[in-house]
Amino acid sequence: MTQQIAEWFTALFSEHHVNAELAAFITSLFPILECRGGMIVAAALGANLVKSFFICYLGNMIPIPFILLFIRRILEFMKKHNILKGFIEKMEGRADKNRDKIMRYKQWGLLIFIAIPLPGTGGWTGSLFAALLDIDFKKALPIVALGVFIADIIMFLLTYGVTSIIG
Repeated sequence: MTQQIAEWFTALFSEHHVNAELAAFITSLFPILECRGGMIVAAALGANLVKSFFICYLGNMIPIPFILLFIRRILEFMKKHNILKGFIEKMEGRADKNRDKIMRYKQWGLLIFIAIPLPGTGGWTGSLFAALLDIDFKKALPIVALGVFIADIIMFLLTYGVTSIIG
């Protein structure tokens, strides 16, 4: 799914002649896409690979502190006013379901969850889980930042290929 959404973003940005690095940055801001989609868009638009790595990381990280700090209050407000209440309760259930896995390995569990670029994982979801699991902001932010960095490295290698970096 990330691939198809990234391809749609690529076509949109290409059609409107948006700078490749800006397109990668904007794509990386979105949930689901994050640095995974940003790297795909950057490669498709011919962006510089080193610049793209840092641009996608930055784009992925900008929303994270806000999620960690404010998502609990936002979700409580939404539930109180019956706005997507079922969806929110489903997310909370998913966090509770994964609580034991994440808490068993503490910070390592959250880090691995964020770092492995699979559907449903990443900085946005990891930050949401950290907030729902009441992990302190000062502990959660560096874990999420490192997880996103590792995911960005993995996507960098998958998108641009190890051979293009070495030779």
